[in-house]
Amino acid sequence: MSKVLITGSSDGLGLMAAQRLLAAGHDVILHARNQGRARDAMGAAPNAHGVVVGDLASIAETRGIADQANRLGPFDAVIHNAGVGNRERRIETVDGLEHIFAINVLAPYLLTALIKQPKRLIYLSSGMHRGGDPDLTDLQWKRRRWNGTQAYSDSKLFDAVLALALARRWPAVLSNAVDPGWVATKMGGRGAPDDLDLGSETQAWLAVSQDAGAMVSGEYFFHKKPQSIHPAAREVSIQERLLVACEELTGTPMPGTITNSPV
Repeated sequence: MSKVLITGSSDGLGLMAAQRLLAAGHDVILHARNQGRARDAMGAAPNAHGVVVGDLASIAETRGIADQANRLGPFDAVIHNAGVGNRERRIETVDGLEHIFAINVLAPYLLTALIKQPKRLIYLSSGMHRGGDPDLTDLQWKRRRWNGTQAYSDSKLFDAVLALALARRWPAVLSNAVDPGWVATKMGGRGAPDDLDLGSETQAWLAVSQDAGAMVSGEYFFHKKPQSIHPAAREVSIQERLLVACEELTGTPMPGTITNSPV
């Protein structure tokens, strides 16, 4: 039995992954943005071990989520599922950061840095990451003309960069990125063509399976099979520059190499 934390698990793919893991007998800690959504999450997954609450758009609340998680941990796996899609206009968080980057990239960075290292890390990316721009000079879209679709693609590329950066930095931790497919969630829309049930399978499998295919690190998966990834995600210089940028924005460095065993 494994203990797994899943961000953004009050609905959608995060909740589906939680329900899948709970049905298999694993302990799951849910995450919700506020108390109301936390109640909904526990109602949908009443066997969950608990729920951490906080808005990932806020650096302070993300720190609070990490504190709550550390009190409930340690974890065998953390699935960084939470995310937002492209928006019609650029909006800023309470910290003055571009909203998509703050939730999709900075929050998983900060949680990874602050939560006691698990045995496995899973970051949800997207097939749209292949259209992402690895240029880190304007992460907050203050100089460029706003393009929500591009901002989303960039954020999903940076999620893949994070996954591979941690696979390299923390060789004792299995760290991978997942494309869940374009599925009919609130983000994906009702007309999304991919299989919704399969959308939660790969991240749950990577979190707990002892299959040889799941016991790997530094890969990008779609439906339990490694796929090609944007070449920039494997570039150490880009990985390190992204980590430095996130450290500067949060004031929190990513811990160095760890040595616990990824059993």
